Amino acid sequence: MKKKQYIFLLMLLYAVEYCLAHSCAVDSFSVKENFDRKRYAGRWYALAKKDPEGLFLQDNISAEYTIEEDGTMTAASKGRVKLFGFWVICADMAAQYTAPAPAIPGKMYMTYQGLASYLSSGGDDYWVIDTDYVNYAVTYACRTRKEDGTCDDGYSIIFSRNPRGFSPAIQRIVRQKQEEICMSGQFKPVLQSGAC
Repeated sequence: MKKKQYIFLLMLLYAVEYCLAHSCAVDSFSVKENFDRKRYAGRWYALAKKDPEGLFLQDNISAEYTIEEDGTMTAASKGRVKLFGFWVICADMAAQYTAPAPAIPGKMYMTYQGLASYLSSGGDDYWVIDTDYVNYAVTYACRTRKEDGTCDDGYSIIFSRNPRGFSPAIQRIVRQKQEEICMSGQFKPVLQSGAC
């Protein structure tokens, strides 16, 4: 009898440890360690995305990140967006990034502005979950959180330096990161046809 209790206790401890290790609480997500803005700068193409609620760039999304003389990171983004349910146009966005906790440079706050009156403006977290700087970047943002610390309205973009995609090895890394941010299976591919 004691052996059964011991096995049950071990299984219970394993289950608790597994749940804690795979928590979907936003603050448990790790970001790129020692994130380097200068290496991140340059052009990135969105290959997949998980949209937030509301209006969001639809396809042909690219972003050009620049480091200003004072060290501030900015981005000029473009992509197609559908307005009024039928009108598809190329739209431009501008963003500026700050690191509220300089010791964690991969966790930034993004202030963004649509460069036309019909596009939204505001601010979101912008976390670089992972990047190798030359092939891929996985970004994440949570706009609102539930009481349990999980995300209620979040989004993520998978970027590539090459608009044609990833090698199988990079795809495996990206899928693992999607699981780590509890968004596995929620991504849609992003068309890169050169329309914008």
